[in-house]
This record gives sequence, structure tokens and C-alpha cells, in this order.
Amino acid sequence: MKPRILVVALLAVGLICGVGVFAQTQDQQQKTTITVAVYPDLDSVVKAVLPAFNALYPNIEVKLDVNGYGDHHTKLLTELAAGKGVPDVAAIEIGYIAKFAAQGGLVDLSKPPYNGEAYKDLYVPYAWKQAHTQDGRLIGMPLDIAPATMFWRRDVFAAHGVSINDIKTWEDYINVGKKLTYDADGDGKIDHWLVDNAGDVAMVLWGGHTHFFDADGNCIVTNDRFVKAFTIAKKIRDAGLDANVGAWTNEWYNLFKQGTIATAINGAWLMGHLKNWMAPKTAGKWGAAQLPEGMYTQRGGSWYTIPQASTHKDAAWKFVKFMTTNPVVQLRAFDVTNAFPAVKAVWDDPVFAEPIPFLNGQKARLLWKEAISHITGVPTNPNDALAFEIVSDELSQVLNEGKSIKDALAEAKQMIERRTQK
Repeated sequence: MKPRILVVALLAVGLICGVGVFAQTQDQQQKTTITVAVYPDLDSVVKAVLPAFNALYPNIEVKLDVNGYGDHHTKLLTELAAGKGVPDVAAIEIGYIAKFAAQGGLVDLSKPPYNGEAYKDLYVPYAWKQAHTQDGRLIGMPLDIAPATMFWRRDVFAAHGVSINDIKTWEDYINVGKKLTYDADGDGKIDHWLVDNAGDVAMVLWGGHTHFFDADGNCIVTNDRFVKAFTIAKKIRDAGLDANVGAWTNEWYNLFKQGTIATAINGAWLMGHLKNWMAPKTAGKWGAAQLPEGMYTQRGGSWYTIPQASTHKDAAWKFVKFMTTNPVVQLRAFDVTNAFPAVKAVWDDPVFAEPIPFLNGQKARLLWKEAISHITGVPTNPNDALAFEIVSDELSQVLNEGKSIKDALAEAKQMIERRTQK
């Protein structure tokens, strides 16, 4: 039986059989409806596994509240601040986890009756650390993680006589990029680029929406990792190798659809979006590679949380556990969206060694599995969101206004420390 068929079979049979007595007991109880707030493509995952959840918990009805990525988080922040209208379960992406940690309003899942700490060994360590605040609260259960990778266009590389094997260092990446950045139609304007946005490359390399503070809460934005991220991004921008297009815009989507960028440095999840809706016609034209110079980092990740104002916390916890602690469910989620499972046991499934047709048969999941083993993390700092805004602003001044990297990071550190002092 093929792995994907096996996943469906396990969901349809393995999670259902053996719970008959439990289900009969549930049938005698009052039906509970919980609202689960998510953003795309998490709704696809919930819909895929909902029949199995309903079989296990026939008296819990799940109502999905789906909004776009930004709208979802903004709406949830507003609801938590008001203390009403909140969902029973809410997905939170890494770009927003710090804001929610700072605002409060989420159940500490380490406390009874949840006792979430009992599941610690299930998860990749860095995602488990990020699920915690510095004061020890467990504010969410890891759903997926996102090792960063370099996606590259096989056809574009071949057409210009370069190989992915030519890229060992970031200098190699930039030199290759000069061959892949050009004016295709002869109108005097560059219309094909190495990468979408130099600023986003820097953001991936410094660690995304985290790593601004160490485990003790000290601001570390002047360390070597930030200097290197800023330096690489500046070299890319100064050489004119990036399209300077913001993510999640129509212009960004067109870069992928039209094949006008040769590489994309992002989380492994990007492949799922490319395959499912962004650029499905580019199937077979992409490859994946580790980042140059042995840099291992993340770009994304999601958690399921339970708001304090939820009126159905018991049913909500059953849903959260089902989605985040069950290897079969995690594997199904991976099959649907390519969001890398946070539960380590899933990684031993044969599907991880299977060729990926969208990547021309490459066994890229083994690549991402290797990357995860090198990624480190720190607990979520409530000031991460503020630090991200400050560092991003300083990066913009470096890329667009010629500000020196040393001055930019020094000023970022000063502003962060000044604004986070109690």
C-alpha cells in the first residue's frame, strides 16, 4: 500500500476502530460546537482529518472560521483584547506568536487539566521552546515547523549554463545570480532576477521573527548572525539581483508563475503553495538545496492555542491534542500542504524518502529533515514583535538609504533596549 493511501486508511480505520465504546458514551452526552479559527492552508488540513475527529468525538462539532493570514491574526488580537467573541481554538503563526505572548489571554497549557508538558518529547526541541514564554508559560502546541531551504529553477539554471553545485558560499550565490539577472525583452529594464527580495533573504538568515534575544532576555541583534544577514542582503541589493517585490502580493505571485526569479529562499512550506495554487504549471522545474555555507534556519511555523475566554475548553483541548500530538494526523497534514510536521516520530515514515514529482523527483524531504537537526531555538520573548519591527526598519535603511550595517544594528539594539526596559 502506498504511503498516502496508508495515511487515508489509518485515518479512516485506525483512529476509528477501537473507540466504539467511547463513542457510544459520547452519544449520550450533549453536543458541543467549537469554533476553530485558522488561516489558509490550515483549513485544508482540518477538512482532511475532520471525519476521523468526528468519529472519535461524535459530540464535538467543529465550526471553521477562516480568514486571510493577516486578517486572521488582527481579528484574533482584537477579540482577545475585548475578551469576547473569541474562538475556542486559534492557530497562530510564528510572525505573531510574540504579540499574543505579550498581550496575554491564552490558556497556559502546562497547567492542569491540560498538562501539556507531558508531550514535550514528541516535538522538535526548537519548536517546543518557541511554544513557551520566558516566564515558563506553554501558550500553544506545535503544529508545523518550517526549515528554510533554497528553491531553484532547474530550467533557468540550465539555460544559463550554471549548476546548483556551483553554489557553495554566499559569494558563489551572488556570482551565479549575476548570470541569472538580465533583461529578457531588450527594453533596457531588468525583468529576470536571482531572487524576489533581498530584505526577505536577510530576515530568513537572522532567524525570522525570533532570535532577537537570548534565553536570558538579552538583546543580541548586533551578533555575527545579524551582521551576516544584513551583509548578504546588501550585496544582493547593491548588485541589482533582487526584484524588490513584497511577499503575498499579486506581483510576488507573478514572479513564480512567469518564472522571472531563479531562486527563492523560504520555508519548505513554499513548495505546497507553489504546487497547490501559486504556480502549479511549474511542476518539475524546481529543485531544493540547503542554504550556502551550512546555514540552517527556519522560516515559519504554527501553533494551536486556546483563548482564556473560550467557553468550551475541554472540547477545544481534545481538538488541539488530536491535531498536534497524533503522528497520523500530522502526516496527513504534511501530505496536504507540505507543512513540515512538528512531531518527530512522523519523520520516520517512508514518505520522507519518496521522490517529490513537483521537484522533478528529488527526495527533498530528507534534505529538510537534515536541516531541522541543526536548527536551535529560544523561548518566545514577548518583545520579539517589537524587535522585528525595529530591525526590519533598520534593514530597510541599509538597503534603500545606504546606512552602514554597523550603525543600523547598533541603533536597533539601543532602541530595543530602551523600549523594552521596565
